[in-house]
Amino acid sequence: MKQPPTATRTAVIDLPITGMTCAACAARIEKTLNRLPEVRAAVNFATEKAHIEYPAGRIAPEELIGAVRKAGYDAQLPAPDGDAARKAERLAAYRRDLRLFTISALLTLPFLVLMLYMLATGAHHAAWLPPMAQLLIATPVQFWIGSRFYIGAYHALRGGGANMDVLIALGTSVAYFHSAAVVLLGFDGHLYFEAAASIVTLVFLGKLLESRARARASSAIEELLRLQPQTARIERDGGIVEIPVAEIRRGDVFVVRPGEALPVDGRVLDGRSSIDEAMLTGESLPVEKTAGSPVYAATLNIQGLLRCSATDVGADTALAGIVRLVEEAQGSKAPIQRLADAVSGVFVPVVVALAVLTFAGWWWHSGAWTEALVPAVAVLVIACPCALGLATPTAIMVGSGAGARAGVLIRNAEALERAGHIDTLVVDKTGTLTRGRPAVTDIVTAAGTDEERLLCAAAALETGSEHPLARAVLEHARSRRIEAASVQDFEAVAGKGVRASVDGQPALLGSPKFLAANGFTPDEQAIARLQDQGKTVIGVARGGRLLGLIAISDPLRPTSRTAVAALQALGIEVIMLTGDNRRTAAHIAREAGITAFEAELLPQDKARRINELARQGRRVGMIGDGVNDAPALAAAQVSFAIGAGSDVAIHTADVTLMRSDLLSAVDAVSLSRATFRKIRQNLFFAFVYNVLGIPLAAAGLLNPVIAGAAMAMSSVSVVGNSLLLKRWKPVKP
Repeated sequence: MKQPPTATRTAVIDLPITGMTCAACAARIEKTLNRLPEVRAAVNFATEKAHIEYPAGRIAPEELIGAVRKAGYDAQLPAPDGDAARKAERLAAYRRDLRLFTISALLTLPFLVLMLYMLATGAHHAAWLPPMAQLLIATPVQFWIGSRFYIGAYHALRGGGANMDVLIALGTSVAYFHSAAVVLLGFDGHLYFEAAASIVTLVFLGKLLESRARARASSAIEELLRLQPQTARIERDGGIVEIPVAEIRRGDVFVVRPGEALPVDGRVLDGRSSIDEAMLTGESLPVEKTAGSPVYAATLNIQGLLRCSATDVGADTALAGIVRLVEEAQGSKAPIQRLADAVSGVFVPVVVALAVLTFAGWWWHSGAWTEALVPAVAVLVIACPCALGLATPTAIMVGSGAGARAGVLIRNAEALERAGHIDTLVVDKTGTLTRGRPAVTDIVTAAGTDEERLLCAAAALETGSEHPLARAVLEHARSRRIEAASVQDFEAVAGKGVRASVDGQPALLGSPKFLAANGFTPDEQAIARLQDQGKTVIGVARGGRLLGLIAISDPLRPTSRTAVAALQALGIEVIMLTGDNRRTAAHIAREAGITAFEAELLPQDKARRINELARQGRRVGMIGDGVNDAPALAAAQVSFAIGAGSDVAIHTADVTLMRSDLLSAVDAVSLSRATFRKIRQNLFFAFVYNVLGIPLAAAGLLNPVIAGAAMAMSSVSVVGNSLLLKRWKPVKP
């Protein structure tokens, strides 16, 4: 019998890439990898990584590395200690390059003096620096210090592409070999050793500064990781021993003293303290912790001794999850990057063609090929696309890192871009606008029953539910020491209520409309009175009779009104969609300053309403916290999940707001707009730089040395502009 084909599992790997010098390199590697069957790759020039999705079993990681090497670059499998090893390699390479640059600068210094002399006197040579001496000084700069440009150009051309190295190697070689021919073969013409040596040195300086700035741009992850302590004190054999954090296992009992950071995620067994969770949620106020409270790695114990049991360790901690999200966001591409990629992919061949045309035009105009040489070299040097390749990824790196520090976790660069474009934000009520900690305020029993019987049935029907209202009923029953009855045949009716068999009797719990639809008639006057006070009312029936009503109040968060006003000031209309009754919804909307709201909606109704808004041409975001919000979150163009909400909501969302506060949505929109302002500025400067620089160079108005300095500094200025995003601050409550 023929077996059905098995589905191919998709694997993901992030390969560190070496040898890239500009955006054209990243585009070349990406194109090569994407030619492989069923492979999707995105290469990030700023992070020097390739994020690759490939069919496991059909393609091995070694094949991916082979494809990168075939394209003229190198890649390695991620090291076990990951970023630590990569950082050590980069530091060693930076120190090596710094030594080489120092040597190059010392060798180029005589040429700098020579250029100043020529500018002052108008002469083209100086007796104190004879031509043969210039040749001897320029040669090690060209072929030792500048060997990286030749190697990079060779690999790029062998792979069928062209990059920045091709431009630098071609431009400096033309200047060097022309000058060498004048000195050694007696050709007639000026010497341009100073141009070749200065370009190599200045480009080298630019790369050093760029490397240092990029390291600062990617410092967000290192800052997060530094928060976690390296050791922990755990209970062993009746005593306390100190061990490395990596050796802690689930179930180990650890002790945290005042002023110490927590080593892993856990749950408090004994003690009482306040924990600073700002690194996790962005919330500045300490959080009280007692027995049973969850605690998280890298948060700071302010006061009191805590004895905790480890629940999540290693890669499973909340901190590790944040680091993964930040890494994924920094390595992803925003849609705006496609423009830069498209340009950089064809940029170098076009520039070489322009340089040839410049040379031909000047030769035709002057009749002297030596006069045509300088503007052609200047065109090659000024046109390097480095700044273009760094414009988007460096801003994404800094922006996503700033968001993580403020408790705004962004899934990818596309979500970060879309967040700033929304003009409508749909919000849920419970847990989003309100505190999400509702409490039972009123119990109205029907004739012939009592509160204990009502709460016994209600607690039984709410057991196992994640909804905040269910938790309120259960907590109230526990506070009155009322045990829940046994439940069978449980069935949830989405957005309406639940039905089950309680101690063998049919029972219902849900909205007054749900009970009315099942043949029960609640007290309408009592319901209206409670709902007008902003309370949510649920009814309970058992054994064919109505037991009564339970009123639950969930007050508005103190910051919700401020957040709504801030969103409206950003040009975003806030619409509340809730499954609660209209009276309660109207009360909360009025308190929050929301004019547009809809009530008594099922989860699928929320998703349908979001789709309707999108069809009207609106760019819709949705913020929610519960399982019932997942369909609406999935339907929105940008989805925000409250960090204290359900796992389903968080996994569905594009942006997770760790602070569980609507103000964090304001932060997400503000950060998105700030980040993409920087990207547009970077792209504008990169494009304008080349658009203005190339014509000036072709017209002979730009010396190659000045062109080299300007090219080197353009990349540094783009990265520096991105680093200004570190000044962005979240909204203060």
